Amino acid sequence: MKFKYICLVFVCLFVKNLYAQDIHFSQIEFTPLALNPAFAGATNTMQGIVSYRSQWNSVAKPFQTSSANFDVLLNREAKKRKGNFGLGIFFFNDQAGEPKITTNIVNLHLTYHLIIQKKSTFGLGIYTGYGQKAIGAIDGRWASQYDGSSFNAALPNGEPLNSPNYSYLDAGAGLLYTYSNTNGYMTQNKNRKLNVGFGVYHLNRPNNSFVSDNGLERLNMRFSTYINGEIGIENTNVCFLPGIYYQNQGNANELLLGTYYKYIFNSGAIYTGNRKPLSMSIGLFARVKDAVVGKILLDWDRYSMGMSYDINTSGLSSISAYRGGFEIFLRYSVLQKR
Repeated sequence: MKFKYICLVFVCLFVKNLYAQDIHFSQIEFTPLALNPAFAGATNTMQGIVSYRSQWNSVAKPFQTSSANFDVLLNREAKKRKGNFGLGIFFFNDQAGEPKITTNIVNLHLTYHLIIQKKSTFGLGIYTGYGQKAIGAIDGRWASQYDGSSFNAALPNGEPLNSPNYSYLDAGAGLLYTYSNTNGYMTQNKNRKLNVGFGVYHLNRPNNSFVSDNGLERLNMRFSTYINGEIGIENTNVCFLPGIYYQNQGNANELLLGTYYKYIFNSGAIYTGNRKPLSMSIGLFARVKDAVVGKILLDWDRYSMGMSYDINTSGLSSISAYRGGFEIFLRYSVLQKR
């Protein structure tokens, strides 16, 4: 029993600090608008992605996150264009632990991608959004609910919540460089792709408190920087998809790095389109001082599905039994042809 109480205290403290930080995904490259506001229209003519993540059910009530990402490239067919506009919308819902802290956010993204040369673009993106947070009833026993002889749940708990929910406006911006070289025959496998970007979220630092609305407690800006790409091994069916992702928000830092090993079963028919491209990727990543992440990705034509699992390696592993989080996503995309 004593061990259970220690676990409960730890989780409560963890949740108290969690709502001051953004959500995170292990397959962050497949929630692109949460990685960089400039990603809308950067690598696809159109794409839609839905994701789901569940974590910590070995320690407490699961933390569950759902997201939806849709972006499209505009004015692509305009003649003698120097760049393209992109438009995106991002939504997520997060429910955290026993206090039932719920976060809902909807962001609208506008981007412009300057064509540097046939193979490269430089993009700038901004977003504006609306956020809402709510906290549910917390099951617990408080000193103020002791009536002198016994516990009385009907008495007020005396917790100083100004309101069980609040909302805010949000804004951010990002920069992105992309390079894509897919020239040559598909069987030669000379693909080279590169994405380098930097994004800032919560530039206006909105209010972030259930207790007070005086603006003294504000949401910290989140800084996101990364580099990822694709390297084809010539005259083979093999590609590597390495990536490094770093995020900072207040005192919280996260570094995720690793690579996918991709095997191409079928590169597709260039002219007839009768043969659809098919590949499978297996990835191994590490979230430094937190978890080892195993990933699997299946691409077929315009469709993708990916799954990942976090093996917790932090100080919490003795309580979590090394079980971290499960994540899955589905994507439909139409690739650009530069």
